[in-house]
Amino acid sequence: MTSTSSHRKTFRILIVEDDEMMQALLTGYLKHEGYEVDSTLSGKEMHAILNRRLPDLILLDLNLPDEDGLVLARQIRARSKMPLIIMTARRGVDDRLAGLQIGADDYLTKPFDPRELVLRVHNVLARTAGGGEEASLVLEFGGWTQDLPAHTLTAPDGRDISLTKSEFNLLAAMAKFPGRVLSRDFLLDAVSGNSEPPSDRMIDVFVSRLRKKIETDSRKPELILTVPGLGYKLAGNLS
Repeated sequence: MTSTSSHRKTFRILIVEDDEMMQALLTGYLKHEGYEVDSTLSGKEMHAILNRRLPDLILLDLNLPDEDGLVLARQIRARSKMPLIIMTARRGVDDRLAGLQIGADDYLTKPFDPRELVLRVHNVLARTAGGGEEASLVLEFGGWTQDLPAHTLTAPDGRDISLTKSEFNLLAAMAKFPGRVLSRDFLLDAVSGNSEPPSDRMIDVFVSRLRKKIETDSRKPELILTVPGLGYKLAGNLS
């Protein structure tokens, strides 16, 4: 295998795989190549890890004991642009298309040679390292600055604006895709994992709260726009 030890940065990989033997095998191969590796057996543990530290790439199995992997993939993509490779024993074309439509960067059908997976990981990181998660840790729009690692929102006049976790995640989801209409389902995924039970009404409430905090006039919003029948979007051309 070709070592990645010459990389200027040591990339961290998160493996979400409920087969302990497969998880151990992949961990060994990736560590041998110079990657740092975290691993988990379930979707719940995955969210706990992501709340502590974001990896540079996620390897996600679709067949997990507590959650369908496609749902997890959609939640990951709603929150982040970090590289995602799906691994699965599912051979259906529909599953492959669903994974790619969600935004997975690659898709591997089991069984596969771990050396192939290592090469795919290397190639995906090579494509995305310059414009992936690191490039979007600080989001700017309309004079506002949202720092994701620091969990802060700074107004154009320099004031710090206090947001709940759900409000912060919802705003981040929109700020990552300015000008793009985001459905309520997409935004629900962006705030999932919080204590409030998800519902369409919850998104409307969070949007209302955000508008009161960041709009000049929340009754006439200029930043967070409603697109009737479709969802919401952050106004484009704000940078």
